[in-house]
Amino acid sequence: MTATSVRGALAPIPVLEVGGTHVTAALVDPASSHPIASSVTRRPLRAHAAADGILDAIADAALELPAGHRPHWGVAMPGPFDYDTGIGLFTGIGKFESLSGIDVGAGLRQRLTGRAERLRFLNDADAFAIGEYRAGAAAGHDRAVCLTLGTGVGSAFLSAGRPVHDGSRVPPSGHVHHLTVHGRPLEDTISRRGIRTHYANRTAPADAHDLPDVHEIAARAKQGNACAAEAFRYAFDALGQALGPWIERFEATAVVVGGSMARSWDLVHPAFATGLAAAGGADVPVLPARQPAEAPLIGAAHWAQDTPGAR
Repeated sequence: MTATSVRGALAPIPVLEVGGTHVTAALVDPASSHPIASSVTRRPLRAHAAADGILDAIADAALELPAGHRPHWGVAMPGPFDYDTGIGLFTGIGKFESLSGIDVGAGLRQRLTGRAERLRFLNDADAFAIGEYRAGAAAGHDRAVCLTLGTGVGSAFLSAGRPVHDGSRVPPSGHVHHLTVHGRPLEDTISRRGIRTHYANRTAPADAHDLPDVHEIAARAKQGNACAAEAFRYAFDALGQALGPWIERFEATAVVVGGSMARSWDLVHPAFATGLAAAGGADVPVLPARQPAEAPLIGAAHWAQDTPGAR
C-alpha cells in the first residue's frame, strides 16, 4: 500500500472502542463502512488499574492492527470524559478513576508513535448511534433517539446523524441518565443494579443471598418466574415513561435500542412500549439495533473522518 493510499480515500480507518471491561480495536473499510472482520481485536481491560496500565492495554490492542491504515483514529470512550481535549473526568464513578485529569490523547499518541497523528474522541453511546444511523436501524431517520442498555443507560439524540448535546429539546447534555423517574434518578431503576435490586425485593430472603445477574433474571422471566418478569416490566415501563416526553419534544421518528439487555427483546420491548404510551407522547417505532456489535466501530470511524480538529 502506497503512502498516498494510506492517507487517501482507499485506506482503512483505525478505531478503538473502550469499555469498562474490554477494549476493541478495528480497521473500518471506508467503502463499505463496516469493520474489516480479520482486523477486529478485543482485549480485556482492567478499569481499576493505574493510568499507565490502562493506556498500555489500549495501545497494545491498537498496535495489533495491521499497518497501512490512515493516521487519524476514532476513539469511543465512556463518560465522564472531555471529548474535545481528550482528558479523563472519571471521579466518583467506580471505573477509570486513575485516568481522571490524565491527557488520554497525549498518552495514546506517545504509545502509537508513527501510527497516530490525530485522535478524535466521542462518547460510546454517540458512537453506537452514529453507527446505527450510517448502517443500521436508525438509517433514514433524520431525528432518532438511540439507547444502549447495559450496566446503565447510554443514550444519544441524533439530528441528521449528529449527536445533539444542548438545547431545550434534549435532556441535560443530551443524555437520559440525568433524568428522574418515580422521584429517583433513572439509573436507580433502569440499570443492572436497579433490576437486580427490584428482583431481590420481590423474592424470598433466601434467594437474596445468591442474587442472579440480569441475564439470569431474564432467563427466569422467560421460564415464567413472575418476580423476574415484574423486575423487567417495572424497569422498562419506567424508562418509557421517563423518555416519552423527550421523544415527543425532539420529534424523533424512531427509537433504536442496543446493549446487552436488548438481547431480551421479548421482555424489553413490550414494557418499554407500554411506558411510552402511558407518557402520552408521540407513537414512534421502537427498533432493535441492527448492528449492535459493529455500530460503535462504524460510528467512531465516521467521527474520525467527519470531525475537524485533533488531540
